[in-house]
This record gives sequence, C-alpha cells and structure tokens, in this order.
Amino acid sequence: MTRDIKARHAKGQPILVGTVAIESSERLSKLLDEEGIPHSVLNAKNHAKEAEIIMNAGQRGAVTIATNMAGRGTDIKLGPGVTAVGGLAVIGTERHESRRIDNQLRGRSGRQGDPGATQFYLSLEDDLMKRFGSERIKQMLDRFKLDDDEQVIRSRMISRSVESAQKRVEGNNYDTRKNTLQYDDVMREQREVIYKQRQQVINEDETLKPVLMAMIDRCITRMVQAHTQGEKAEWELDKIYDYVTTNMVTDEDFKKSDLAKRSSDEIIKTLEQLAEDNYTSKLNQLGDKAQMLEFEKVVILRVVDSLWTEHIDALDQLRQSVGLRGYGQMNPLVEYQEEAYRMFEEMIGNMDDGVTRLFMKAQIRQNIRR
Repeated sequence: MTRDIKARHAKGQPILVGTVAIESSERLSKLLDEEGIPHSVLNAKNHAKEAEIIMNAGQRGAVTIATNMAGRGTDIKLGPGVTAVGGLAVIGTERHESRRIDNQLRGRSGRQGDPGATQFYLSLEDDLMKRFGSERIKQMLDRFKLDDDEQVIRSRMISRSVESAQKRVEGNNYDTRKNTLQYDDVMREQREVIYKQRQQVINEDETLKPVLMAMIDRCITRMVQAHTQGEKAEWELDKIYDYVTTNMVTDEDFKKSDLAKRSSDEIIKTLEQLAEDNYTSKLNQLGDKAQMLEFEKVVILRVVDSLWTEHIDALDQLRQSVGLRGYGQMNPLVEYQEEAYRMFEEMIGNMDDGVTRLFMKAQIRQNIRR
C-alpha cells in the first residue's frame, strides 16, 4: 500500500487514505514518514485544522490520512492540474464491518463528474477477516496457490468472500438492534404510564385528594385482605394493628380492640375513615387549599420519583442477567417482559404504600416549599 501511495504521489495525484481507527491512521503516518512522503492526518483529534486540511486534500500531490469520522460532510475540491493525473485517489486500509461506510469512503472520489480512483487493501489479520471468513479464504489461497499479491488483491473470489463476511456482520448487528428495541419497548411503555400520571399531578391546580385517597384506599385494601385470609380465627389482626400504628396513626388514636368482631370490609372502612379524618385534620392545620395542594404534590412526587429511579436500575440489572435464562430453554425476551411487568405492578403497590405512610405520618409545618 505504501508503494502505491508513493507511486501516485510521485505523479502528483492527490490521495485520501481512509482508516477504520485512529491507531491505524497514526501507524500509517509513521510509515509514510519513513518513506519521506509529506502528508496530513485527519482523525477528529485536531478539530481546529480539520476544515483547512480537508480543503487542501484535493490539491496536486496532497496526501491525507483520515478516519471514517473525520471530515465527513465536506466536499474535496480538485485543484489545478489534478484532473490530468487521474483526479482524487481514495485508498482504504481495510474493509469496515458495514458496506455502507465503505461506499461512503469510495464516494469521496469521482464526485460530480470528476475523475478518480478507489482501492482497498485487505489483510487476513484485519478484525473483519479474523471474525468472518479468514480460514475459508486461507483455504482458497492454498487450493489455488495464489502467491502473487496483485492477483490475490484483485481476485473476485476474495472480494465476494469479503462482502459475504460484511453481510454476516450487518445481519448480526441488525438482530442486535432489533432485540435491543424490543427490550426498550418495555421500558418505553412503562415510562409513558408513569410520566403521564406524574404530569397530571404537576399540572393539577385544584386538589389531588381523589388521587391521594385512591392510593391510600388501595394500600389499605391490599394490606387488610392479605391478613384476613381463611377462617376468622386465622386472621392476623396483630399484623394489621402493627401496620396501622406504624404507618398511619399512633397507638393513642387506634386500639387493637377496634379490629375485634369486625368483618374484613368493616376493617377496611374503619381504616379508610382514619385516612379521611387525617386528611381533614391536615387541611384545617394548613387552612388554605393552595397549600394543601402543594403538600399533596410534594408527598406524591417524592415517593413516585424515588421508586421510579429504583425501578429503572432494577430493570437494567434484570436486562443484564436475563440472557442466562436462555440456557434453561427459555426465551430471554419473554422472560424479561413478564418479569418487568411483575416488577412494575410491585412498584405501583409500593408507591401506594409509600404515599400512605408519608402522608399519614407527616407533620404539618408552615412555609411549605417543594
């Protein structure tokens, strides 16, 4: 490749050398220094000079080394006398995993009717060849005894093998992107639900009592039903009492005897009335509906934001680990969807529980600020 660059440079043809990585561009730069070929390196590290370098890349005798990301979107205009020596020559040091990027590099020459040439140089040590097709191409070389470099480089058989390797990589990348989007859809749907309800809370300008009391009522209903299963003698009234005195009111305001001789529905109604009385008491202490609305927003948003943040982290951890379930003949995506839904339902329950605890046990102070 350096011989080709040297020969083209000797006749004054401008050359653009495309590399895949910055390391490759710097290594090639050292080789050209050893050959005494003046050149410029465009690898997105020297932003200030990029425009100037790319502007002069089409001048007679110019040699420019560029990574795929450098100088994109900038036309290379041919200088005086360049057309006579063949126009801009584009040389690729290796093939990229995507044919589209290779074609973008090729397209830097021969633009708008200008003459030009493109040439790619490959090695069996390139990353693409190591991962896909290197052994197969080695077998072809051994079978046909293609020892002449020029013959090997221009073999259509080799070119087809390289394109086949690129297609396999592109296929793998497509499957990865598709799979990623399917996982992201789960998060997107849950995010839309939370953000929509959260925005409704923020935009409310009258009262959030229906929202707040609905969350408290759901929490009370779930808790009571969980501890009143089976025969009444098996009911866990102690746990109901402990929950109420820990999360809702003090033991001075609620006695264990209040639970005796009552049905499950009656216990629920009793606790809901406690919540209603607590709401009325806080409203009277604040003495202003606007301050009460602000207080309601603080309670709901603090709990929702905290649990939603934890839920996002939990989903990310689930996504990292769910792939292992494929070894158990289970579809990781389906497992992720089902587990994420269960976690979402659990988070909603925790939000109800958190709002109940924070609202019922909160002490009113003046000059409330979110």
